[in-house]
Amino acid sequence: MSTSQHPVALSLERFASDDAKLLALVMALPLVDGVFPAMILAGAVDDPLGAIQVGLLIFGGSATVAVILAEMNGSPREQAAIVLVVGLPLIALAAVQAALAPTIESVVNIAIFERFAALVIAAIAAHTASATVGEYIPNPGIIIALGLVASLEPSGAELVFEADPALIANGTLAAGVGVLFALSIAVAGPYLRTYMDIDRFRFGSAVALGLLPLSLLGMAFGEAPLAALLVAAVLSIDPQFDGEAARETLETDPRPDGGSAEDRSNASEPRVPDSSDSEDDTYPGDDSTDTAGRAPWL
Repeated sequence: MSTSQHPVALSLERFASDDAKLLALVMALPLVDGVFPAMILAGAVDDPLGAIQVGLLIFGGSATVAVILAEMNGSPREQAAIVLVVGLPLIALAAVQAALAPTIESVVNIAIFERFAALVIAAIAAHTASATVGEYIPNPGIIIALGLVASLEPSGAELVFEADPALIANGTLAAGVGVLFALSIAVAGPYLRTYMDIDRFRFGSAVALGLLPLSLLGMAFGEAPLAALLVAAVLSIDPQFDGEAARETLETDPRPDGGSAEDRSNASEPRVPDSSDSEDDTYPGDDSTDTAGRAPWL
């Protein structure tokens, strides 16, 4: 079982036989299930700042942090090498998808598709916040497929390859920022494993992802998701937090959410039987009380 207890990492663990493959799945998932192309079509990477925001939230984020800090073994140099092996093909594939995005845009209604793109990010935020809530939400790939069907306009449309150099550069920048983020986590791993509360950062990332759909829909949030992610990163660093002890507790507690501290302390203490246990175990008609003068049928 994954020791990170991150809902996304837990859902992908059965497809990966080692930590390197798990990291590749987590970081490449936005490219595989169509989340990154949806962000491009929705205009989330039209400018460099938006590309940085998408790179940190989509390619980086709490799932990447959880896999690197809780799943990967080895020295920081070895982990950084794994991140580069995973990240370089990811950047190339992101550039290809950014080049193909204008061609797809010519046959879909962007106004309709933007709503589905916002719904996808909201679903990812719910998956990140809670595994229980995520069980009742459709897979992001299914939502994107429904969005393509609903926004498709085949009448009079022509599939003509139109590459936008600026869009390709921003798409490559988004993937590059995600890889650099993962690389920084791998290098600073020995410090972060001791002083970083992964669950606190995960909930902060969920809040940032929850703000991103509002920004895509044209509301005046701007770079608020990026600011929320930075605040979550700062608040997750606690010099008094013992990350190693927390991971040992999670390994002994099989519950995905870890339970509360009171629940874990009560679970670790042996239960002492009291007098009420023997009374509860007695059948209601078997009264063992010996009272003088009591009627026989009682």
